[in-house]
Parts: sequence; C-alpha cells; structure tokens
Amino acid sequence: MAQIDDFFMYENRVEGITDADYQRAQPYVEAAQAFAQTTYQSIYIIDYFRKNFLYVSDNPLFLCGHTADEVRQMGYGFYLSHVPEDEVPMLTELNRSGFRAFYDEPVENRRQCMMSYDFHITHGNRQLLINHKITPLAMTDEGRVWLALCTVSLSPHKEAGHIEFIQFLTGEKREYSLEGHRWKNRETITLKPKEKQILTLSAQGFTMKEIAEKMFHSVDTVKFYRRQIFEKLNVKNITEALSLATNYGLV
Repeated sequence: MAQIDDFFMYENRVEGITDADYQRAQPYVEAAQAFAQTTYQSIYIIDYFRKNFLYVSDNPLFLCGHTADEVRQMGYGFYLSHVPEDEVPMLTELNRSGFRAFYDEPVENRRQCMMSYDFHITHGNRQLLINHKITPLAMTDEGRVWLALCTVSLSPHKEAGHIEFIQFLTGEKREYSLEGHRWKNRETITLKPKEKQILTLSAQGFTMKEIAEKMFHSVDTVKFYRRQIFEKLNVKNITEALSLATNYGLV
C-alpha cells in the first residue's frame, strides 16, 4: 500500500528551509487566496519541505466532504483516502517522473514548466474525474522546487491519465506513457487563424449563427472549421475544445 512518503522521493529532496523563508512566502498564500476568489478551480500550494499543503482553497466540489483546513492538515493523506486504490500508483509514478523531467531542464527554465494529469477522487459512492496542473512557485537556490502551485478543475477527458509536461518557454510538450514508463515528445498542435477566431468567439458566448455573421461565412463553413478543431484536439464538443486549447496555450 502506498505511503505519504512515496509522493516525496529523492527526486525532489528539499533542505534548509527556515521559519524566515515561510514568512517571506506569505505573499504567495495571499495571492492564492485572491486567485481562488476569481475562479471555479481549486487552488493548492504544495510544500515539498514539510511534505504537506501550505494552502488549500475552500472549494467544496473538490474537497470530498472535508473543509479546506482539514484537507490542508491531511496533506497527501487526502489522496490516499480519496483516490481509487488502483490509481494511486499512477500518482506516485508520475510524481517521480515529473520531477525527473523538470530537473532535466536548465535551472533558468524551470519556472516555465507545468505538468498536467487526470485522476479520480471519490466521496462515498460518487467519483469525479479531475485535472491537476502543477507549476513551480518558489525554488531553492539550487533550483529545487520548495513550493508549487496546483490548480484543480474538472477534467475534459473520460478516463484517468493524460499526463503531460509542458515547457512554455520553448513550446515543447511531452506525454508520459504509463505502459512504457517514459516521456515522449508530443506532436505540436497548431490552429489556423480562423480556427482560433472561432474558439475565441465561442468563448465569448456567441452562437454558431452569430459567429458565421461576424466571420462573413455560412453556418456550414463554421461547422466545417469546428469539426477540424475537434479532430485536431481529439475532443467531442466546443466546451472540451475550449478547455484543451486554453491548456495548450493555443488561444
């Protein structure tokens, strides 16, 4: 059975953090609190020195019946209690592999990295597929991650996995194979200007007919472009397309 320490392996051993460092980190908590008030997503600050959470936002959708303070005190024990047993090994594996990918990057590039993955959380008989996105928030002088910002949202996919590592500075994207236990480069997705325009107008709430009028196209032409978008992103509807396009920085 997995233990909490399985999430904090040597790959990201953090040492030497002081009480003064935590005092200087308080603005991170205040910023996360402000961000949490503007989004439906749940916000965590992961503390890799104390091996727990420095902050958890109060979003009942993702707390499995607990208060935010209870989840903060539980730390990674929250996942051991509320993630299906067969998915916990995936979380521990991607945690190790993610840090290996992160530390393959030059120190000066590490703040521009993000890892994204999907897994289930359970509350009683209810199961919810969520997405985690993690990026460095505070690092040690040696370039190791002390604090990380984690955003939690509903996954646009149908099953767990979809593990990705994105380097925003270079635009490189990698996918992790749970079968091969390795990262592989992901083919870059590119959208045409009209496809981006359709996504942007859709995000603004315009209907298909209104989009067609604004672009001086027929509704059938807009439908054609939407089908192309869905095929490129491997999604089934505009909501999933907008979510993934935003995640990949395509719009």
